[in-house]
Order: sequence, then C-alpha cells, then structure tokens
Amino acid sequence: MQNIGMILYPGFQVLGLSMSATFEVANIMAKRQVYSITLLSEQGGVVQTSAGFGVETEAFDQRRFDTLVVLGDNIVRPASAGLISYLLDVCTDTRRLCSICTGSAALAEAGLLNGRRVTTHWQHAPELKQAYPDIRVDEDRIFINDGPIWTAAGMSACLDLALALVDNDLGSEITRLVSRHLVIYHRRAGGQSQFSVMSDLDPKTDRVQTALTYARQNLKADLSVERLAYVANLSPRQFSRVFQSETGKSPAKAVENLRVESARLMMAEGSHSIDVIASETGFGDRERMRRSFIRAFGQPPQAFQ
Repeated sequence: MQNIGMILYPGFQVLGLSMSATFEVANIMAKRQVYSITLLSEQGGVVQTSAGFGVETEAFDQRRFDTLVVLGDNIVRPASAGLISYLLDVCTDTRRLCSICTGSAALAEAGLLNGRRVTTHWQHAPELKQAYPDIRVDEDRIFINDGPIWTAAGMSACLDLALALVDNDLGSEITRLVSRHLVIYHRRAGGQSQFSVMSDLDPKTDRVQTALTYARQNLKADLSVERLAYVANLSPRQFSRVFQSETGKSPAKAVENLRVESARLMMAEGSHSIDVIASETGFGDRERMRRSFIRAFGQPPQAFQ
C-alpha cells in the first residue's frame, strides 16, 4: 500500500484537500487498498483552512511516505523552519515530492527544485522566477513531472495532478474510471495551458471580438487576415494593427491557437482519429497539426489522446 502524506499549514487553500477524493476513488476502482492518506502539519492538531474551518492533522515524525504533497495557499508565505527541515529530512526516502500552487515555494526554499522545470499558479509564477533564478518556471502548464518532483498549478489543477499520480501508479484504464466516477469531463494533460485561448486574448472592441467569434465557429474555413478583416468591417491593414494592439498576437497566431485548443479538446473526447480532428479544426493534415502542437505545448497530438 502507498502512503500519501498531504502537508498542511495555517491558511492553506482548502481546495487542495479534494485530491484525497481521487485516491479514495482509485481504491474503489482498483478493488483494493492502494492508497492511504495522512494529513500532516508541523505541530499536528487542528489546522485552519483558507475557508476558516479547521482540519485535524498529525505532527511530522519519522514515518516515511511514498508520496508527499505540499498544499498551496492564496498568497505566497515563507515556509517555516520546521517544514523546511522536514522536507530535507524526508526527500531522499520519498518516491515523489509534490506541490500544489504556492506549495512550490516551500520546495524551492528547501533547495529541492534547483535546476528543475516546475510550474505554479500563473499569478505567482513571476515571484517564484525572481526569487529562485536557478529554477525553470513554466507558468503555462497544468502540472509538470521532473524526476521525483511533481508540481502543479493552482486551484483545480490539484485534481489533474492527483489523476496523473494515479495514472503513473495504476495505468490509464483505472484513471479513466476514476475520472468518470468523479464526474470530471476529462483528465487534462500536464502540457495543457492554464488559460483558454479566448479569455487569454481578451479583445477590447466588438469588431475584434466578432472576428474571433467567427474564427472559433468556422475553424474549417479560410481564416486569412483578409477574411477576418471583412468580418470585422476593417481593411486588412487596419485589422492587423488593431488586432495586434488589443490581443498582443497576430491574427494568424490567434487562429492557430484556437485550432490547437479545439483539436486538444476533441482528442480528450477520444471519439475521433487524428486525421479527422486535423480536418475538422482547419489544419488540413496531421503534419501541420503536429507542428502547431509542438509549438504550443512542446508535445505532439498523440500525447493528448
């Protein structure tokens, strides 16, 4: 049986506790006790959550865990000396050290992330980059696995990380059953962006918004600058200039991102072949789609199926 320790501290983000449901359901789906869960804190006893209620925990001791997860917070707090000491004491005997959101700062303070590629909540990523220049922070990933270290973005990304750990232990079939039982539409791959394309672009004017909406609804069509400019009732030159100014991207790059996002979601559904997805999302062929996925995620489409 694998012992999982979830490390809490006063004010931790309460959503992180939802990870425990993933391991609970994995036991049910596997029809055996694969995981046991222990809530840990430096002093033990009741620890207050970010929502104001308390959770009973056990104090750090000499027990060893297969997996340790440092939960996150709504703000970045300095890790206590006791937490740093505990992490340094257990790191060599723990198969997987994980963090959610700002929990990555505790691993960083302990020197456990030096030279590694990690992620955290996008809002706190710049602070982590500045404070620890020896860490390669990728703020646009749901979770990252670098050797024994697993780091996840904030909030609901804790569920994606938990599912990834289950997948690592028990395989994709059990993970699919767990995801379905949890009524999670699909398991997001680690390389998936923390943002949706439309919300990330955030155009300011109705004309650019209209063009983007048209593009999203007509991915198979010719989405040239000329066509989108016509939809926006602007000249191609005006449209390109306004679009770049409002979104920070060229129209061509925005269209590519919309197609990639749509293709990734179709893959997660698992109902279509890569060739069909490439055609339906306007890439035309699988090679063009593969190159776009590499640019966007650093992984080919097959990694998301």
